[in-house]
Amino acid sequence: MAIWVAILLGIIQGIFMFFPVSSTSHLALMQHFLISRGIELPDPDSAEMILFDLIVHVGTLISIAYVFRRSLSTYLTSTIAGFWEWISGERTARGALYRKLTFLGIFSVFVTGAIGFPMKSIFESVFAQPLFMSGTLIITGIILWWTDYLPPRKFGLRDIGIWIAFVIGAAQAFALLPGLSRSGMTIAFALFVGLNRRWAAEYSFFLAFPTILGATLLQTIEVFGYGGTISIGFPALATGFVVSAVIGIIALKLVIHLLYRAQFRVFSYYVWALAIVVAVSSFYGVL
Repeated sequence: MAIWVAILLGIIQGIFMFFPVSSTSHLALMQHFLISRGIELPDPDSAEMILFDLIVHVGTLISIAYVFRRSLSTYLTSTIAGFWEWISGERTARGALYRKLTFLGIFSVFVTGAIGFPMKSIFESVFAQPLFMSGTLIITGIILWWTDYLPPRKFGLRDIGIWIAFVIGAAQAFALLPGLSRSGMTIAFALFVGLNRRWAAEYSFFLAFPTILGATLLQTIEVFGYGGTISIGFPALATGFVVSAVIGIIALKLVIHLLYRAQFRVFSYYVWALAIVVAVSSFYGVL
């Protein structure tokens, strides 16, 4: 992979990881376009290309850690303190809350894996089907439009329970389909079950850490553990990682601004237009 291609894909990941319009579909579509123009790349549905996609996803975790650094620091310190209380026999309401949130986050990831892992091969096959992505992009647009017209959500951190954790985990599993945005699906369904906009965003983005890191580990094992090789060099992987992290900081700040003001529908227009472009391009053999 040429460095300029890694930069381009890193920019796309950095923007669309947080814009709720599906970064995986944009990466796959750009890869299809580049291949159609004679650029040498592994197939978008190949194990090594999916590994590259996951590595640039890991880059955007740096963006989350930077933008939410205060909330993340509070969560980590409070969770450590909460588990230390548990071990030492102490009991405080704050410690109990953060222990509960940790277990609920683990449960959400478990639900994602339980639903997504058995369907992994089906989801990956969609990377090779641009026309199918057109349909999932339309669904994403409808969901985003709907979120702006919800009445005020009132659930806070203390109201998050097993049902909310299950719904968000399931939404994240189905977002493995290219065209369904991970951030869009998890935030939207958190809002649908009553979580307010701030905590819907933070739960969604914090959930990205174990989910993306776990998926990257599994994909790395799949590529290298069974005698596979990777033609994408380390400089390209590192470049994509760094570019996605830097661009992601800017994109995430903009998304939070729009989410808190119930203006996600601006993304609906974009994904519907993109769905039409993808469908027409696929019909005429451009993709």
